[in-house]
Amino acid sequence: MFRDRGDAALRLADALGRWRGKHPLILAIPRGAVPMGKIIADALQGELDVALTRKLRAPDDSEFAVGSVAESGWADVAEYAGQVGADNEYLQQEIATQLSTIRKRRAQYTGVAPPIDPTGRIVIVVDDGLATGATMLAALHAVREKHPAYLICAAPVGSPDSIDKVSPYADEVVCLYAPLNFGSVGRFYANFMQVEDEEVIEILRGARSDGESGSA
Repeated sequence: MFRDRGDAALRLADALGRWRGKHPLILAIPRGAVPMGKIIADALQGELDVALTRKLRAPDDSEFAVGSVAESGWADVAEYAGQVGADNEYLQQEIATQLSTIRKRRAQYTGVAPPIDPTGRIVIVVDDGLATGATMLAALHAVREKHPAYLICAAPVGSPDSIDKVSPYADEVVCLYAPLNFGSVGRFYANFMQVEDEEVIEILRGARSDGESGSA
């Protein structure tokens, strides 16, 4: 479906074209969506920042989400969590673990790119795909608490169930492809290489440098 995240980002930017020139704030969910966010921010003449959320992992399958947690500590737990062994004690430990990871990432990223306030802004939250919608849901909830003027959820591909799940939390959902037989996000990319923290930091540093140059 997509050659790589760059191809997906260009197609998504085209679908979001009506926001070009309106200085939108692009919030990318690390780490995979950050390279995409930079491409979209450049195409729409906007700003780039990150939305820090983490999925809550199932006890016996770290790739399977049983919920999500936002930087604020707000957590969403799936109805099926208990069925896969995620009892209350496990969930509390997993939430603490993921919040610790979020705090470490915020400390890493803040040194090069302090958070941008989304209040009153057109905000586009971007991920590279919506499998369960868990991390996107947490991101949208966290941004909504800061009162953006208009909140958009954007992804190249998503399962119909995940789109239904996140839609109440956004003013608009832009998803290019929503196949019924979803599987995993990676299967829709020919190249789905992992994005490392070092790349995220470099992208954020470059985005801020570009912004400062443009405003000088």
